[in-house]
Amino acid sequence: MKIVGLDLSLTSTGLASVVPDAVAPAVVDRIRTKPLGSSLGDRRIRLLTIVDAVGDWTRTRTDLAVVEGLAFSSRSGQASERAGLWWLVIDSLLARDIPVAVVSPAARAKYATGKGNAGKDEVLAAVVRRYPDVETRGNDETDALVLAAMGARALGHPIDDLPKTHLEAMAKVAWPERSEDS
Repeated sequence: MKIVGLDLSLTSTGLASVVPDAVAPAVVDRIRTKPLGSSLGDRRIRLLTIVDAVGDWTRTRTDLAVVEGLAFSSRSGQASERAGLWWLVIDSLLARDIPVAVVSPAARAKYATGKGNAGKDEVLAAVVRRYPDVETRGNDETDALVLAAMGARALGHPIDDLPKTHLEAMAKVAWPERSEDS
């Protein structure tokens, strides 16, 4: 069983893979990109580079992809490109019959810290304490790890032991239905 968490970003997409019964149950990485230019063609290449890298990460059997939903309240620029990236990745996953769950930023934060309004650094600190054997290099990777951990729990293979307040976040996600042979 393999669950992938994705924290999509134009500059540093966080990736986490959880294989609950493995010796190292979680692995994290990131996809870093820089703008190639301002033309539509340059921006398209950047998005497709990220989509292809996510495709490589999910190439071997992936039972569930858990993707952070778009943060509509975000004040960072390039909202249309971030939304375009999100939809391209979702389309790529669904086209390969990978079930996808979308987790809001608030549900991700609540699962990690017990508070839905926790900041990125609070989530990072909680993740470093909870998963000490997983080396993370920043907020993007820790967010992806939280998403993958949520997916593992949804599939009945939790990799963590959490208080009830944290687990309330699970009910805020529309988890995809699984077929009997999954």
